[in-house]
Amino acid sequence: MTLNVCVAGATGWAGSALTRGIHLAEDMELTGAVSRTNKGKTLQEALGLDGSYLVISGSVNNDSLSNCNVMVEFTNPDVAKQNIFTALDSGVHVVVGTSGLSDADYAEINNKAIDRKLGVLAVGNFALTVVLLQKFSEIAARYIPQWEIIDYAHDGKIDSPSGTARELAYRLSKIRSSELTIPLEQTQGAIEARGASMTGSQVHSVRLPGYTLSAEIIFGMPDQKLTIRHDAGSSALPYVDGALLAIRKVNTFIGVRRGLDQVLDMK
Repeated sequence: MTLNVCVAGATGWAGSALTRGIHLAEDMELTGAVSRTNKGKTLQEALGLDGSYLVISGSVNNDSLSNCNVMVEFTNPDVAKQNIFTALDSGVHVVVGTSGLSDADYAEINNKAIDRKLGVLAVGNFALTVVLLQKFSEIAARYIPQWEIIDYAHDGKIDSPSGTARELAYRLSKIRSSELTIPLEQTQGAIEARGASMTGSQVHSVRLPGYTLSAEIIFGMPDQKLTIRHDAGSSALPYVDGALLAIRKVNTFIGVRRGLDQVLDMK
C-alpha cells in the first residue's frame, strides 16, 4: 500500500531532507507540500526533485491535504497546532516534528484525534541518539533522584526550550520529579538563574551561534554524577529514517503518542 503524504514545511531545514526522503521511498508518494516562502513553485524548482511537478501550497488547507493519508508537521510553533487540527478535521493522520507545543496543546490535540479516530505521533527529535537519550534517562531517573536538563540550539531558534527538552521533561515526570535540595522559593538572587521548572524538571536553554541542536541531562548523587548528551550534526539527514518510520506507523493507533520509541520495539 502506498502512503500519500503531505509535508508542511516542505522546503525548510528538516522538511526539505524529509521531502527528498519521501520522494525516494518506494512505498510513499508526495501528494501535498506546504511552504510560505516557496508558494507556487514546483518541488522540482524549489528542491531540485527531478520529475516532481507538485505545486507547493502556501498553507495547510483542503487542497494541500487532498488525497492525503498522513501529514508531517514541520513548520513553526505559531501555526503548528492549527495545522494539526486542520489535518485531523480532514481525516488525515499527523506526524509532528515541530517543537514548541505544550503539554496542554497535546491534551487538546489528543481529544481531537480520539474524536476523529486518527493517530498523532509527536516526535520532538527523530534521531536515534535522542530516542536512546530518552530511554536511558528514564532508567536513570528510577535510581537517581536529582537531575537538570540543558537544551542547546542556534541563536535563531525562537522556541525555548526545544521540543526534545520538553519531551524529556514530560517523560521523566511520569517517573518522578527531580528533588531540589534547596527549594526554588528559597533561592537567593535571581530565581531565573535556576532555569524553568517544567513538569518536575529544571530546564535551561542556551541559544548561541555555533550550535545546531543538543540536549544534555545531568544526574547528580553525592560524590558522583551521570551525564547523557545528544549532539546533532550540521545536516538533517539523521532525522529522515526516523520520520519515514513514523509516517509508516502513525495509522496503527488512535490518539496522541509522544516519542519515536512508542512505535519501536525497545524492550
